[in-house]
Amino acid sequence: MKTLLKIIVGILVCLALVLVTLRITGLDPRGRIPGLWLTGDLVTTPVTDWSFTDKIRNIEVQTRTWYLLPHSVRINCVAYSGHLYVSTVNPVGVSAPHNWNVNVARDPHVRLKIGNQLYDRTLTLVSDPAEKAGMLEARIKKYPALKTDINTSIAEDASARVFRVDN
Repeated sequence: MKTLLKIIVGILVCLALVLVTLRITGLDPRGRIPGLWLTGDLVTTPVTDWSFTDKIRNIEVQTRTWYLLPHSVRINCVAYSGHLYVSTVNPVGVSAPHNWNVNVARDPHVRLKIGNQLYDRTLTLVSDPAEKAGMLEARIKKYPALKTDINTSIAEDASARVFRVDN
């Protein structure tokens, strides 16, 4: 019994050391591989115009998982009408949401990484059809390849989730 207890304590100590190391170093997402904590310089001032993101291809978003570890991914972003939007589009026949969508539905507080700047913000699901359509149109203008990419095309019966970034 004592040996089993020592093994369990040893495993827990090793796990704690790994988590502390990852917390310090970050572990940003790489391509399509998700990461954990995002690292960078925290910006605490409100942003009134997100148009500076027009020149930025991808940003990173860190969500909170149910098992208390962060989940971060690299995604597209669109500035539209002074706001910043992030979205996911599930192709026709694919109804399962992306992991970060599920996390945001449970807890809308996220951390965005744009360049080396970190922004703690809240995501709001866009329910207004006009706002959603305008943002998706702006998304196609920023990312014209998405119009022809079979995996991310916005077909009429595709499932699109659009989130507005709020201060």
